Amino acid sequence: MAEDYLTDDEQLEHVKRVVAENWVWVAGGIVLGAALIFGYRYYDSYRNDRALRAAAQFGDMTSALEHDDKAESRQIAAGLIKDFPTSPYADQAQLVLARLYVDEGKLSDAAGPLMQVMNNSKDNELKHIARLRLARVLIDQGKPDDAIKTLAEDTPGAFASRAHEVRGDAFYAKKDFKSAVVEYTEALLGGDAGGVDSALLQLKIADLGTPPSAAPPNKAKP
Repeated sequence: MAEDYLTDDEQLEHVKRVVAENWVWVAGGIVLGAALIFGYRYYDSYRNDRALRAAAQFGDMTSALEHDDKAESRQIAAGLIKDFPTSPYADQAQLVLARLYVDEGKLSDAAGPLMQVMNNSKDNELKHIARLRLARVLIDQGKPDDAIKTLAEDTPGAFASRAHEVRGDAFYAKKDFKSAVVEYTEALLGGDAGGVDSALLQLKIADLGTPPSAAPPNKAKP
């Protein structure tokens, strides 16, 4: 390019001339860049502040639960859901509300928060927890068929054994004892790693007149 053969003074004059001709665009770019940097820092600070406030409220809610202050727990949980609806703390608050409703025997009210987490949470683990708890609520409501439908889809990993146990409870409530034994045995095969009480499962199976060591029909023992 021609600029490669200019003297230093000529290059400086050329730069001055370009800036003079385009100063509006240069200034605009500087202002825009500064605005973007300031806006990002402000948003980042705002986001961090909200996260800290949500965490503080979650700590207060946990403390209230530990002190069995149900009214305070419910109030803080409602505030978390209202003020921080997209945060993971809101999901935890929904689970707390459901727990409080169950403790009070308000099973119909407990279903709503559990469905909210099950259907909308971004945390797959919390979704599975909510699904299992909702199924138990439905069983307690005398709706075992709905509980079985709730657990119809495959439940992966550590939740599989617990899902089998809850399905077993649903079949037991339907007096379908054969299916209950199949589900309980599947849960038992998952072992303690699946988060189930093996001793309790053995009692459930024995109560139905089946040896705890029985394997599900058409399934080989591991």
